[in-house]
Amino acid sequence: MPTLRRWCFVLALACISSAIPAQAEQLKVGISGSPPFVIKDGSHFSGISLEIWRRVAEDNNISYKLIQQPTPKAGIEAVDDGSIDVLVGPISITSRRLAIPGIDFTQPYFLSKEGILLPLKTPSIFSRVQVFFGWAVISSVLVLISVLLVVGSLIWMAERQKNSEQFPRDWLPGISSGMWFALVTLTTVGYGDKAPVTRTGRGITGAWMVISLIAVSSLTASLASAFTLFLSGATETAIDSPQQLSNRRVAVVEGTDGMELAENREMRVVPAPNLASAVQLVVSRKADALIFDRHSIRYHLKNNPDLEVRLAPFNVSDETYGFVLKPTSPLRTPMGVSILKLQQSGEAENIANKFLD
Repeated sequence: MPTLRRWCFVLALACISSAIPAQAEQLKVGISGSPPFVIKDGSHFSGISLEIWRRVAEDNNISYKLIQQPTPKAGIEAVDDGSIDVLVGPISITSRRLAIPGIDFTQPYFLSKEGILLPLKTPSIFSRVQVFFGWAVISSVLVLISVLLVVGSLIWMAERQKNSEQFPRDWLPGISSGMWFALVTLTTVGYGDKAPVTRTGRGITGAWMVISLIAVSSLTASLASAFTLFLSGATETAIDSPQQLSNRRVAVVEGTDGMELAENREMRVVPAPNLASAVQLVVSRKADALIFDRHSIRYHLKNNPDLEVRLAPFNVSDETYGFVLKPTSPLRTPMGVSILKLQQSGEAENIANKFLD
């Protein structure tokens, strides 16, 4: 009898241990992101991503401990190398991330958009004067000087023998006289203090008269545009569409998909460690715009209403957020099912609205 009781006790323990495998080992859950998705208050975490994760964990009887990650990129790398089991936060599902063999995503739990933050501050006199140093004006001036140098040199070489009084034989005063003649001809002032006498010189002058019509039009257009911006108080940083972000200084938060988006669209990336620092780059005019999750930007502006910035009325792209885990994780399907249940019941939307309102 004692032996029988002993065996019954062993079998009972085996049954109990097999019935609670989820509680036998805690999952290491990384968290990364900005409010309203991840909100830290002391040692307590909340937010849209955390609340949805907690519902998923309860639905699957998952025991876990939270481990904060510095950036989404660092969190993804931690899942890839096995340091954590799951990454929770506003982690965008992108083609580049899906191509990483060691990670996978759950069913998307939130649909968002990449918004644009622009400066609101009235441009200063210095920022207005800067339009005259834009590449369009500088390039036009450099081209003009180069053309005047070439034409002036040709006129000097053609005239220096038979017309040395107007175009001295020494190269420096001679070329200077040639450039002055080319400039007078370009502007159609017609002082008449210098004029070619040789056939070659007149031929060069005739060709230059025709070419100068095009040169004057190009230079006038660049200067007129610069003067218009200066007088209107506008600056070259005015952005009215996503296409105008190309080649602009765009602030992005390090480790987010905004950096990938900016690089793909040929923007000049200005990295920042967090959203608050990135916003300050726009406020101080060290960046022309900021790319970040639209909901996070609105949340930040709601809590900082005195910032001299504005949220652009257009978006750069659509985003889908999911939780990151290993492709071989047995939790992938159960977590996906739980997320779909939250969405179908309207609970996921209620959670989001609680933090977004």
